[in-house]
Amino acid sequence: MSDDTPLVLVVDDDEAMRTSVGYLLASVGIACETYPSAEALLESPYLRPPLRPGCILLDVRMPGMSGIELLRFLKERGCKRPVVMVTGHGDVPLAVAAMKAGAEDFIEKPYKDQTLLDAVNAAIRKCRQVLVRSAGRDAVQARLAQLSRREREVLTLVLDGKQNKEIAAALAISIKTVEGHRQMAMEKMRARSVAELARMMLAPGETGEV
Repeated sequence: MSDDTPLVLVVDDDEAMRTSVGYLLASVGIACETYPSAEALLESPYLRPPLRPGCILLDVRMPGMSGIELLRFLKERGCKRPVVMVTGHGDVPLAVAAMKAGAEDFIEKPYKDQTLLDAVNAAIRKCRQVLVRSAGRDAVQARLAQLSRREREVLTLVLDGKQNKEIAAALAISIKTVEGHRQMAMEKMRARSVAELARMMLAPGETGEV
């Protein structure tokens, strides 16, 4: 199975529900893994990198750790998978609690198959976007790690809008040395201009610090 094939992790203590959802997703080419409890999901290898695009379809009321408790636990630990909450006891306060805890969507049993598929597909699209941004941030961090201490110092001042003459004075080095460090750093960062470097550093999730 391709690592790019969408994967839905279904968590529900109702075995019949897990089976029916599995058949529904399979009918439209979406792979799924099912779990009878929050605790079982937390043992899943699919929560660990590398992540495939997908989402978690999570029942609200379960024995042991509830769906909302699991959702909060996952979000606190930086889980990138969107979570779609499902309940047979839906009410406004519960829906609000789920959304505040970070749920991507909230649907109530009994639901139409298409309603579930629409929510799952929207969550998968969101997950793909998140994974692309995450990969971009990882690539930037890997390039930053290649910079020498002096190259990082020069780039920090470049991003502050300093000219080569000002950087040379601030670091007590020659302008020619600044130019050399600056060129090498830009090459390592794969930035063709200061504007491109700034966009790279200020992408979503970046701090702007070199």
